[in-house]
Amino acid sequence: MKKYFLLACLAAATLGSHAEKIALSTPNNTLVIDVWKGGEPTFVYYGAKLSMDEIKAMPAATNANWSHLQLYPAYGATHCESETAFAMRHYDGNLSTQLLVTDYKYENITDLAPNGATRHGNRIVITLQDPLYPDVAHLYYQSYDDVDMIECWTDFTNNEKGTVTLTQFYSTCMPIRRGNVHATHFTGTWAAEAQMVVDKLQGGTLVLKNKDGMRNAHTERNEIMFSLDGYPSETSGDVIGTSLLYSGNYRTTVETDASEYHYFFSGINPDNSEYHLGKGQTFTTPRVAYTFSNEGTSGASRNFHRWARKYQLRHGDKERDILLNSWEGVYFDINQQGMDQMMHDIASMGGELFVMDDGWFGDKYPRKTDNSSLGDWFVDRNKLPNGIEGLISDAKKNGVKFGIWIEPEMANTTSVLYEAHPDWIVKAPGREPVLGRGGTQVVLDLSNPQVQDFVFSVFDNLLTKYPEIAYIKWDCNAPIMNHGSQYLTMDNQSHLFIALHDGLLSVLKRIRAKYPDVIVQDCASGGGRVNYGLLPYFDEFWVSDDTDALQRIYMQWGTSYFYPAIAQASHISAAPNHQTGRVVSIKFRADVAMSGRLGMEIQPKNMTDEEKNICRQAINDYKRIRPIVQFGDQYRLHSPYEGDNLASLMYVAEQKDRAVFYWWKLETFVNQHLPRVKMQGLDPNRQYRISELNRIDNVALPFEGQSFSGHYLMTVGLEMPSGHNTSYSGQTDWASRVLLLEAQ
Repeated sequence: MKKYFLLACLAAATLGSHAEKIALSTPNNTLVIDVWKGGEPTFVYYGAKLSMDEIKAMPAATNANWSHLQLYPAYGATHCESETAFAMRHYDGNLSTQLLVTDYKYENITDLAPNGATRHGNRIVITLQDPLYPDVAHLYYQSYDDVDMIECWTDFTNNEKGTVTLTQFYSTCMPIRRGNVHATHFTGTWAAEAQMVVDKLQGGTLVLKNKDGMRNAHTERNEIMFSLDGYPSETSGDVIGTSLLYSGNYRTTVETDASEYHYFFSGINPDNSEYHLGKGQTFTTPRVAYTFSNEGTSGASRNFHRWARKYQLRHGDKERDILLNSWEGVYFDINQQGMDQMMHDIASMGGELFVMDDGWFGDKYPRKTDNSSLGDWFVDRNKLPNGIEGLISDAKKNGVKFGIWIEPEMANTTSVLYEAHPDWIVKAPGREPVLGRGGTQVVLDLSNPQVQDFVFSVFDNLLTKYPEIAYIKWDCNAPIMNHGSQYLTMDNQSHLFIALHDGLLSVLKRIRAKYPDVIVQDCASGGGRVNYGLLPYFDEFWVSDDTDALQRIYMQWGTSYFYPAIAQASHISAAPNHQTGRVVSIKFRADVAMSGRLGMEIQPKNMTDEEKNICRQAINDYKRIRPIVQFGDQYRLHSPYEGDNLASLMYVAEQKDRAVFYWWKLETFVNQHLPRVKMQGLDPNRQYRISELNRIDNVALPFEGQSFSGHYLMTVGLEMPSGHNTSYSGQTDWASRVLLLEAQ
């Protein structure tokens, strides 16, 4: 039995009529709860790890604070005036519910995480029941033995005479002590995802929500970091980080009343999603993950990154290939010769994978623009006379792997699929379908098992016929534009949003059971599906359709709060950029892309020899640092949101023997004064030799090849020149540096 599980067991006694403390710990965190028979479970503590004696000494819930600290308040019997975690309409019409403790238990857990990894931990299960009804609910709190993460979720079983209706069903409630608390969260839109917002929590309500139906990360994101003792710092301060592990519509609420607490709720968005639960049926909410760190927001991020690489991201321990994607290079202009040429070009620069994007399919309706052919996953032999097998042969000839794009959850009304199955699309009853992208795009109804089989077959047919395919880019480019299912009964139309995502997960689980090794990218009009509900079935995600290097610094900065670099596809693209029109130097573009999973999104034949040489050097240098970037601990050093035209971060290997430092100047002015950046995460007692990567300067940096102590680099830092020493014709208004640190 693990020592921190034993701690919890020793802290608890048999359940009686008085409050008893139960606790759950990770290597560095502890959660403490009060339970007593016939009462509501209450929050006591979540933060840095406590000893058994410290837990025993903590005051129990008292009459003074009991009514403000419930872990899962239900609406109607005692809670009406404030936000509640759960609400329902009973079989007899009663709107009031009271969920009181009847029992609890500890469990040692060894099971498979969603990404297939074996995890070990411990679980508390608290059983709740309404004294007037036979319904039963369970609160689950599960820890990990090796990472600082606690997950919690709830289930509810209807034991009444007939169907009941659930009208609110958050996964969790966490009271957070009032004080100088700030919430860091993220908003955005297409091509401008993950824009950081910091709010000081005061009286009132902060609500983050999504109602897209298919893509829940383009607008608000469900993740929040709570800085408990002042304005967020990357390096110090107590922080709680939270993430809802769900791919559908969500609602996250922070309510602050007259008490001493802010109340955090997170779960499925109940808007137009009331759920009818038949007798004997159980409804289970998605999990919410919590972590605590006293090392600031970067510390909380590192906890999420470690947990993600081990348990939430597919193949989180495998290095990612450097790829070229065809989209911005040729868009829909796919042809056999052009794909062969792009494969040759990426191979010549040291790349390892070529991905053919949209535009390769359609027989009766060839895919020439975005207004046809989705659903007809047949090779367009006019574009590709030698088919996929010809492309795979060309990839082998050029020494690269081959990948392909699909969008299996969608159709166009101009398609053979739609002509055969108009009943498979999401559509409001009795109304004409509302059409999306290209004026013809519709969403397939994954609540329908036949549609689930079809979506699975799109993937399965490709991999069965062409097992050499190494990579799939899975896209999703439309929201739910009209509410209705042609499969669900009329009295269950409100189940649509939940049933769609249950259906999607069912498909993805089937895919991973049959194809555990293929690399799959999660894309949804860019970063529309960046969530931990789906990532266990994907290896990475497309951060944004906006590939502009400057804007990517901001988006990748925000994304890094909860998601590791190994999952962030970051590509070198053309100048002028296709989304912003900005002309950014190739050096700067490469340095930004090297801070995530490096790739290219460009037509190489349009590049100059100098640009190709810089990219060739960047790819070669990235291979040297790939393990550090993809598996190392990230330290965000200087935020682009500071407003002083500088951004900087670094990655440090677990053994602290190697590190990579990134420095980007965001704007250029005459007589510009930039702050000196102090590094983080190094061993203060080791000497680190400095080498610049992706160098373009005629003269080396003054500290090139020199060694400095970790203490010096973290206390003083290195002075970066504000520009590059190049020929006059090579001068631009962009400056960036990538430094490799190697312990001597």
